[in-house]
Amino acid sequence: MKKLYASLVLVGLVTVPSLAAAADSPHSLSGNVSLTSNYVFRGISQTSAEPAIQGGLDYTHSSGIYLGTWASNVNWLKDYQGYDSGSLEIDLYGGYRGAFGDISYDVGAITYIYPGDKGTATTADTSEVYAAVGWKWFTVKYSYAISDEVFGFANADGSDYWDLAASVPLGDSGFTAGAHWGTFSFDKNSAQDYDDWKLSLTYDMGKLSGAMSGVTVGVAYTDTNAKKSVWTNTFGATSEFLGDSATTVWISKAL
Repeated sequence: MKKLYASLVLVGLVTVPSLAAAADSPHSLSGNVSLTSNYVFRGISQTSAEPAIQGGLDYTHSSGIYLGTWASNVNWLKDYQGYDSGSLEIDLYGGYRGAFGDISYDVGAITYIYPGDKGTATTADTSEVYAAVGWKWFTVKYSYAISDEVFGFANADGSDYWDLAASVPLGDSGFTAGAHWGTFSFDKNSAQDYDDWKLSLTYDMGKLSGAMSGVTVGVAYTDTNAKKSVWTNTFGATSEFLGDSATTVWISKAL
């Protein structure tokens, strides 16, 4: 049954129609939907190495202002955080971006919402502000937590995350190579601090057929130096180290 469900999702990713807007309109909508073998965020598995279905919708104005939302299934709320119920992440974000020649910039804010019954656990809901600067294929991004709780850790406002990334197209082959390094520092919760890194390769399926325009497949290897004693499920049926090395494959469709 799981294989049938995954097959139906894959067919849907390829055949879902694109969002369209008038060519002369200052407003645009775009979307995305994906199926991944493991949802890894900042090096930490959000699904205990299980698959996830994800999707988002973005509004952009020609001035550079944007708003968006994105969602995914997760299981760490119950298995790691100790929620009584909860298996969904919903992100709401907005900001302003633009460019000067090869230099791009992006400033904004994001709220990670985790619906469910937290019982006696610390809330996982988290709000951050961020700023990013890019040059051609390279980007540096800084995120700063403004909520009291940060992904389930109390009194952690002021925690921050640095993200250094590169995304390099390999000629006109349709392949893009990626690399990332990040470091997460938790204010007043230093035992949770860690670095993470990733290597990835994606392929634009539109190179094979116009019918597959907007479809991308990819593979990534991720790892961290997170402490196993801190980042391991304690409430789940099995003990799972969420910061362990992982190889993830996915398919996505831009709408």
